[in-house]
Amino acid sequence: MYQLTCKKCRRLGYKVCDSAKCGLVRKPYPPGQHGKSLRRRVSEFGGQMAEKQKLKLIYGVREKQFRKYFDFASKKRGVTPQIMMELLERRLDNIVFRIGLASSRRAARQLVNHGHIMVSGKKVYSPSYSVKPGDQVDIKDSSKTKKIFADTKTILKKFNPPKWLELDKEKLSAKILTLPDKDFLAELPVDVSKVLAYYSR
Repeated sequence: MYQLTCKKCRRLGYKVCDSAKCGLVRKPYPPGQHGKSLRRRVSEFGGQMAEKQKLKLIYGVREKQFRKYFDFASKKRGVTPQIMMELLERRLDNIVFRIGLASSRRAARQLVNHGHIMVSGKKVYSPSYSVKPGDQVDIKDSSKTKKIFADTKTILKKFNPPKWLELDKEKLSAKILTLPDKDFLAELPVDVSKVLAYYSR
C-alpha cells in the first residue's frame, strides 16, 4: 500500500503518504526508468489534474465524495475555493488528526471507524462526518486506557493545534471554536483554483 502511494508522492512531487520511508525523500523525482532525467512539460489540464489528485490524497477522499464537495461549494454563496477547503477541514478524520490524536489522517480514519471518537457526547463512526463550531470532539472514555492512546498525553505536551481548535491536553478533547479562516487555508500546499478549474471545464 505504502509503495503504491509513494509512487504517487513521487509523481506529484509532494508527500501524501504516511510512510516515514517515503520514496520521495530518497528519490525526489518521478518514478520510472527515466524519472530522474525526465522533465516533461505539464499541460494546463495536467496541472489541474495533478492538484486535484494531490488534494484528494492529502485528505484521503474518494472521487465520488470529492466531487460532492465541489458541487456543494460551487452552489453555495461565497468564495468557492475557501468553502471547498472548509468542507475538507471539517471532516471528523481531519479534526482528529489536527488535534494530535492521530499521527496521520489515515490513522485518524481508523480511530473513527473503530468507534473510539465521540462528537458532542455521541459516538460517530463516519470519518466524513462534518463538525461545526461549538462541537466537542473526545476520545471515548473506555478507549482512553487502550494501548493506542498510551503515549498521546506525552505527545500532546509539545503539540499545538490550529487556532480555530481548542485542545484540552489533559482530557484529550477539543472544541471547534470557529471555521478555519482564509489565512490558515492559504497556507495549505494546494492550488485549489486549479482543482476547481478541473471540475469546471
